Amino acid sequence: MAIRTIRTEGDEILKKKSKPVEVVDDKIKELVRDMFETLKKYDGVGLAAVQVGILKQVVVIDLGEEGKQYVLINPEIISTSGTQTVEEGCLSFPNKFAKIERPEKVKVRAIDEKGKVVEISGKGLLAQAICHELDHLEGEVFIDKIIPGTLEIVK
Repeated sequence: MAIRTIRTEGDEILKKKSKPVEVVDDKIKELVRDMFETLKKYDGVGLAAVQVGILKQVVVIDLGEEGKQYVLINPEIISTSGTQTVEEGCLSFPNKFAKIERPEKVKVRAIDEKGKVVEISGKGLLAQAICHELDHLEGEVFIDKIIPGTLEIVK
């Protein structure tokens, strides 16, 4: 496993759309392991492959709860409901936080690291993390969605 370099604000790759994964092979599995290791090192909740310079539709989420790690390959949101206003940050935008409006509940279909189709329903923080990371796959970043006047820069 390896810690990957996180691409940060100003890196053009963050604005690019990620491509679907054709096959979940050893290279993708290694990427997933590295992404979890990177996420842990930087104390994050979620990470999209584009944030480590790989334009593939791969997302990892770790809520810090025992056994609550998620791998989403080629994810697609199949339903949302409700809204929540949340404080959000991003490993690619260090020390920046703002309020964002996100769905309260979300259901996503994806492939896991074993190549199996999974459906995950999440609410609260999990719903927020799923939406945030799937935005990355579309080349969208959270600072483009902030509620005006809520951006904070923490030193």
